[in-house]
Amino acid sequence: MSKIPFTGKSQQARQQQQRVVSSDPLQPAEAYNPEHPLLEDPDALALRLAESEDFLRRNKNILLGLMSIVVLAIAAGFGYYMWRGSQDTKGQAVMFQAVDYWEADSLNKALKGDGRNLGLERVAAEYSGTDAGNLANFYAGVASLKKGEYKKAIDYLEDFSSDDYLVQARAFALIGDAHLELNQAKEAANFYNKAATHNANEFFSPGYLLKEATARELAKDYEGAIAAYDKIITDYATAAEVTEAKQYKARAEGLAGK
Repeated sequence: MSKIPFTGKSQQARQQQQRVVSSDPLQPAEAYNPEHPLLEDPDALALRLAESEDFLRRNKNILLGLMSIVVLAIAAGFGYYMWRGSQDTKGQAVMFQAVDYWEADSLNKALKGDGRNLGLERVAAEYSGTDAGNLANFYAGVASLKKGEYKKAIDYLEDFSSDDYLVQARAFALIGDAHLELNQAKEAANFYNKAATHNANEFFSPGYLLKEATARELAKDYEGAIAAYDKIITDYATAAEVTEAKQYKARAEGLAGK
């Protein structure tokens, strides 16, 4: 219980006291309302403190439980962060040999492993959620695409994401290549468009747009193809692809009946 004494003053006495201590001598006493009534009224402050102490006493177990949950959540988050960091380091190490096989075009060993070292498929699965597992998805997607396993390539590449705009755009374009091999021209065109517009630049975007236009022609979307050719001609006037874009645009316009 608070040690602030109970004054025993009536409500009327307290109101009179408030009228006396008004900070504005020009303001009528009866119109004065203190900005912080608890500071002006020790009895009210004592009552509020008593209520707070009683609330804490009655809900002590609940409050302690909530605090424990918060502490455990923080500890678990920190532990997961440390574990994930160690897993990523381990994943990078075990993936080293698989990447060597990938660079040497030994695609089966790159994907499946060599009996002693893990392949990209297992790295992607066992180290999912780490940077190593994410990168394994990209390598596995490219290897699957080269092997003609187009659906697997799409799955791996769609599970890959990168903060590097050029690498991410490349992944979108490769997904487009896989869809085109599966005779899914419309889907291919959409991914080529994603590649072209993801951090659009004069070095790679014109090539992706040319692929998009070709895929849209295969899908008989001639208006879409013309729009892609126009974007190359208008936005990337100095690109090497402009000459082809002008030629193919005329062909697409003829097919569209223009």
